[in-house]
Amino acid sequence: MIMKKTILTGIRPTGNLHFGHYFGATSNWVKLQEDYECFFEIADVQALTDNFNNPEKVRKNVYELTIDLLSVGIDPKKAHLFIQSKIPEIAELTVFYSNLVTMARLYRNPTVKTEIAQKKALFGNDGESVTYGFVGYPISQAADITALGGTIVPVGEDQLPLIEQCREIVRKFNSIYGVTLTEPEHLLSPTPRIKGLDGKEKMGKSLGNALYLNDSSEIVQQKIMNAVTDPQKIRKDDPANPDICMVYYYHKLINNPNLETVCKECKNGTRGCVACKKELIQKIEDFLSPIRDKRKYYEDHPEEVQTILEEGTKEAKIRAEETMKKVKASMKIDY
Repeated sequence: MIMKKTILTGIRPTGNLHFGHYFGATSNWVKLQEDYECFFEIADVQALTDNFNNPEKVRKNVYELTIDLLSVGIDPKKAHLFIQSKIPEIAELTVFYSNLVTMARLYRNPTVKTEIAQKKALFGNDGESVTYGFVGYPISQAADITALGGTIVPVGEDQLPLIEQCREIVRKFNSIYGVTLTEPEHLLSPTPRIKGLDGKEKMGKSLGNALYLNDSSEIVQQKIMNAVTDPQKIRKDDPANPDICMVYYYHKLINNPNLETVCKECKNGTRGCVACKKELIQKIEDFLSPIRDKRKYYEDHPEEVQTILEEGTKEAKIRAEETMKKVKASMKIDY
């Protein structure tokens, strides 16, 4: 029997899934679960690195996020959904790994540098708002991956430095204690970063430019009607450039079969922005309809969501316990 390779990836429970999450990550996870043994982590501990003073937000979103993932097609019969904090071996492994990474190396990590700069911009230039847990989250992430024996990690390009840091930790551990762990490989997302409704290069919860999978029809309509279009198109019959229009961008994103016509009419000035937005609203409603139906089912059956998380976490813990036995034996602390 050929063993499937193990995929480990996760998402922080700080809010519901938006289109950026779906097209940039989770739609690909749905495909990957067919060919790999997948562990999808609800990373509540990592969420607490910058939400430590709002634990209720994290707790609530553990279940909201789980429902979102089930609604887009993650199948508990094919993949394991688990809660990070329910696997104490991850925290234990994080402590062991922390001895293998210098603070200077953490601060050099491009992903960490970028996020620290963002925090300093928000909270001041003294850096006092940046906690040890936040700076060290690449170590925790390495523990996530290796505790579950992850051999492949789906990521976006901005996450590549974190995977390289994990590989460094594995190499250092193996060089000191003997070959025990496997270096993971990255698997780049087939879809580049998804733009926000305002035209910014990234859709984000904190940027106020996201379209959420659980948005109501009324909210979808409001957001699309306010989406950024070509600023040079003043009148209905003015020709426009679809390449700088977020409405056209989302027509393309959801694979509107009428895309060629949308583009042609936009360029020659026979399509008004209001009509174009109304067509997009209908296409998005069609896209969201099956997701909403599944969401309603799981909202009406919270006990099923709880069981899915318990069973997935049980499988994850078995994997983590096996890893820790090997790690402690290699480190000579298997007393």
